[in-house]
This record gives sequence, C-alpha cells and structure tokens, in this order.
Amino acid sequence: MVGGGEGAYIGNIHRLASRLDGAWQLVAGAFDVDPERGRAFAVSIGIDRARSYGSYQELIAGEKDRADRVDAVAICTPNFTHYPIAKALIEAGFDVICEKPLTATLEDAIALGRLARDSGRFVGVTYTYSGYPMVHEARVRVAAGEIGRVRSVQVEYPLEWMATAIEQQGNAQAAWRTDPKKNGRGGSIGDIGTHAYHLAGFVTGLKVQALIADLATFVAGRALDDNAHVMLRYEGGARGLLWSSQVALGNSNGVRLRVFGETGSLQWFQEQPNELVFTPLGGRVQIIKRGADDLSEDAKVRTRTPPGHPEGYLEAFANLYAGFAEAIRARTEGREPGALGRHIPLAYDGLKGVAFVESVVDSAESAVPVWLTPVAV
Repeated sequence: MVGGGEGAYIGNIHRLASRLDGAWQLVAGAFDVDPERGRAFAVSIGIDRARSYGSYQELIAGEKDRADRVDAVAICTPNFTHYPIAKALIEAGFDVICEKPLTATLEDAIALGRLARDSGRFVGVTYTYSGYPMVHEARVRVAAGEIGRVRSVQVEYPLEWMATAIEQQGNAQAAWRTDPKKNGRGGSIGDIGTHAYHLAGFVTGLKVQALIADLATFVAGRALDDNAHVMLRYEGGARGLLWSSQVALGNSNGVRLRVFGETGSLQWFQEQPNELVFTPLGGRVQIIKRGADDLSEDAKVRTRTPPGHPEGYLEAFANLYAGFAEAIRARTEGREPGALGRHIPLAYDGLKGVAFVESVVDSAESAVPVWLTPVAV
C-alpha cells in the first residue's frame, strides 16, 4: 500500500476490505509523506520493518527483486499523486489497485490507460458502489430487458460534511479536496460525482453522448465546486440527471439510483443496500432482497450471509478486492475469470470517469452543452 497511513480514512477501508475474504495479505507499504512516520505506522500494524518503506520509490526498489515480492500495490493517496505512482509501479512490473479518480487530469488518465493496456498489467479502480450485490442484480435485470428500453436515469450522491469551511479549520481531508492543484478541476463532481456517473453507467450499460452542467460553490473562499447538477443525454435517446453535493445538510453518503424503462423501473438506495425495488408496468411494487435463491449468479457470488443479516459498504469494498484477486489469478493461470472477477472497474472505467469530470467542468465554464468524444486507448 502507498498512502493510507495514520489518520487516513480510506486506507483503513482498503485494509479491512482486502482481508475480509482472505484473498489478500498486506505485507509491505509506504504509508506517509513523512518517511519515519510511515515506517512507524507500518510496524504498528504488523508489517515487517524490512518491508516498511519511506516512499513509493523505496517500495519499488525494495520489492522488485524479492522472490516473494508483492503481487499488487494499492494507491490510497490524494488525486494528484495517482499518476506518477501508478506509472512507476506499472513500469516496474507491478499490478495496481487505485483509488478513484484514476488521475487528476485527462491527459494523465489517457497516458495511464495506454500504459496499462500496452504493459498487460492489471489496474483496478475502487468504484465501491459497483461492489454491492444488488447493484449487480440491477445491472443483470436491465441487460435482460426486464424494464424494457431505458428512458430516464436519476442518480445522486449528496453529503453534508463540507457544509462549512472545514478545510480552513485544519481538516486535512477537506484541504486537499478543495485544492485544484491536488484534487483536479472538479470538486464535488470529481470526488463523489464520479461515483454517481460510474454507478449509472455500470447498471444501465448506457454511454453518455452529451451533457450540460451547472456547478456551484456555496461555501465562500473555495476554489472548486461543492455542488453539481448535470443533465445527461445518453446514446439511444435516454435522458439522465446527476446531482452531487458536499453541502447537502441531512445527508450522509446518500447514494441513490433510479432507472426508468418502458415496461418497468428499478431503484437502489445505499441506505437500504440489501434491497432492490422493482416496479413492472401495471404491476405492484416488488422488494427484491439480497440473498434470495432466484438472484443472478453475479449477485450471489458477492453475497456472504443469508437475507436478514445486513451487508454493507465494507462488504461491497471487499467484493472489489475479491474480484481483483480473481482477475489477477485468472490472468496468471491463463483462463477466463469466474463471475467474481468479471464486471469489475478497471483502468478504462477510471479514464471514463476523469473524462466525465473534465466535460462537466468544461460545460459549466462555457455554459453550453459538451458533446463527449470516445477516447481511444
């Protein structure tokens, strides 16, 4: 692991999720920009002092020639560091698991996507919400035509934690997220809007053709947006609306997805993640529960406990790690991955996310629609 040391929220999530299924063991790391603090943290969580590194460059040098070298490196650092770290790791022959967004700029995302393709290295991106079993169930049902042709997609990700200028009060997590040099051009749209964009596309399979965006910065003194509304036009005629906000009082990770088709609708709310709401045309509302016998294989392989025993965010994150492990094993063994290793977020998904954020900011700055152009990788 690179980054994710003492006091870092997402680093511990990665560590917990990776261990849940026994598919990974954390054996080396460079956890902090302060080398000594990073080494001390590594030892405190049980890592051999010999594999407790002061920087990612030291990690690469120390691991690359070991007989028991690490199989992959998780990047849990601020956005602007993702590209140089991932590039160096791939060039040294390591597989990569990277936090979203993949990079802070589209140029870097394209370069990294091409590097991943040409090198054959695995690059997974932690779009967490695609790890939920009922999100996979929704994807399977849309693809099977159970709601007919999709007409409308509504997706949102509201938060309240940055409703005041906490970045000016010593909150390190908020500080880098509001700094364009470290976060990239998009504020809320890059931090959480990219999750909403990926979730909508993952479930529906639709590709955005054009968009028009309205970005707002409600907290005085911020250089980036803390609220975003984006109207989407999908290929084939479907329409969409995406809302992301870091200043929505009363909301804590309120991810919601609604997909409306010609013959039915599907709705999934992260606050009730074990349920999928299905409404057929002319029929009654149906609550489909995680763990039911008649669910798709994609949902079943990502389920650990029977209905009534809740599974949530950590389990969804763990499903990504288990899927990454299966994909890497399958490549090593020269076979197709099993269900767990399919439909997982990879480098190109990360590239699309960065392209989406760039297009949103371009639209907001120009006040005109932006037509998205496919990027060849």
